[in-house]
Amino acid sequence: MNYVSTRGRAPVLGFDDALLSGLARDGGLYVPEWWPQLGPEVWELPADAPYAEVATRVMRPFLGATIDEDTFAAIVAAAYATFDHPEVCPLVPLSRGTHLLELFHGPTLAFKDVAMQVLGRLFDYVLQRRGERLTIVGATSGDTGSAAIEACRDRDALDIFILHPAGRVSEVQRRLMTTVDSVNVHNIAVEGTFDDCQDLVKAMFNDEAFRDQLRLSAVNSINWARIMVQVVYYVTAARALGAPGREVAFSVPSGNFGNAFAGFVARQMGVPIRQLIIGSNRNDILTRWLESGAMEITEVHATTSPAMDIQVSSNVERLLFELSGRDGEWVADQMARFRDERWVDFGPDVHGSLREVFDGARFEDDAVARVIAATLEHTGVLVDPHTAISLAAASVCQRDPSVPMVSMATAHPAKFPDEVEAATGIRPGLPERLDDLFDREEHVVTLPNDLRTIQHHVYQHARGVHS
Repeated sequence: MNYVSTRGRAPVLGFDDALLSGLARDGGLYVPEWWPQLGPEVWELPADAPYAEVATRVMRPFLGATIDEDTFAAIVAAAYATFDHPEVCPLVPLSRGTHLLELFHGPTLAFKDVAMQVLGRLFDYVLQRRGERLTIVGATSGDTGSAAIEACRDRDALDIFILHPAGRVSEVQRRLMTTVDSVNVHNIAVEGTFDDCQDLVKAMFNDEAFRDQLRLSAVNSINWARIMVQVVYYVTAARALGAPGREVAFSVPSGNFGNAFAGFVARQMGVPIRQLIIGSNRNDILTRWLESGAMEITEVHATTSPAMDIQVSSNVERLLFELSGRDGEWVADQMARFRDERWVDFGPDVHGSLREVFDGARFEDDAVARVIAATLEHTGVLVDPHTAISLAAASVCQRDPSVPMVSMATAHPAKFPDEVEAATGIRPGLPERLDDLFDREEHVVTLPNDLRTIQHHVYQHARGVHS
């Protein structure tokens, strides 16, 4: 299996090089040359097969000859041994025809752990085998950063720098990042928005001299391996609901579009997904795109669902590559226009293909609070604001009530205790292992939204440069 850039101008890479590179040198994102199809090795597994076994079989075709099967199985098993629930990503009936896919049972209580715990171990394996080291830089709107830090902490071959928007993540989200006391972990609070943080990361990758000197790599969902691992829980949920002989629909609260694109990949691989629903908050670039066919960058608003406070959804580029018939030149032109003009209409053919499977809806904070309260009243289940948006979008966008609907529960309610308490009067508690989170010392530096300042800080603190 080889990997190609969505912009068609970067070298074709094997899995290990695509893993370590993250962003392609032409500014594009790596995707597989072809989509493997799921066969009996997945569909005919026993219903009670361990999550790690299903995961190994789903992901194995993407690895090529990079990692032998036994080694990869051990990596995946070790990753999911860190989760609090034996099923890893349990599917929980919520009401007639509706299920919650709980993705928050990992170390940092968010769906990002599902991929990050595997990704950190893949980095470690490949780097040790090569005798190399990397500097990881990433941007987070709240959850990616803590999951990446937890997966990469204390690893000798890695330094990790995570940028988050100062004052725009919840206190629990921030502390899960900043209270990690490890020599290879560096937190940077940027005086700006998540999109500013993401632009800074992309700019560092596009500075080829800086990128090469520090051996930069990415843990954001621009890294293909993140998407690869997230495909698995679409497969396990569909299996539990009768696939491949029965269709299923998914509702995803989406900001950077990585989780939703993983669902599209699962569909490309043969999972019978009838519908993919995108839930947005006030930062609704994705739902506006679904409605009109045009994407336009507007102001980023702070909401009660901060992981979705985004106006530039990076993984849309991967979807455009597929919907355009893998036309890298066209994608490169469209992305350049979008960057320069902050608006682009991708045309009726792309919009028509998009709407074959995708629907979407947006919700303001007051509506989200009502859904949190109603979910507790009617089901006894406490959900966080992002999960509430998933449930709300499912309720208004479902095309066929006979098709089971799976809503993604992407974060533990205790990550957003103020918002949940305001909606329900109940303040969710953290798991016992995090009881002392608010007593731990924080390790973070606040820096301006300035590329040279950020680069200087990274250069000064990356061990690989000074060793």
